[in-house]
Amino acid sequence: MHDLDRLRPATPDSTTTAASSPAWSRERLGDLGVTTDLMTAARMLGIGRTTAYRLARTGTFPVPAVRGGHSYRIPVARVIELLGLDKEPHA
Repeated sequence: MHDLDRLRPATPDSTTTAASSPAWSRERLGDLGVTTDLMTAARMLGIGRTTAYRLARTGTFPVPAVRGGHSYRIPVARVIELLGLDKEPHA
């Protein structure tokens, strides 16, 4: 076993990338509430941390980013609309 294999966590954690995390289900989206933090929205959209903060700061994040103090809040409904998840799945 290599040293790097021992350092790698066996289970995913909060630092897991969007590509390797499970898809966002309707139930999981419903658990977010009305707004979410910038990084959760960015992960849902496949946007990295630095780019997400740059887009939010310049007002070009794909959905409205509301600044409150030192953080940004993102309306979950707008992310759902952008991803096209607001429509019922076809049977």
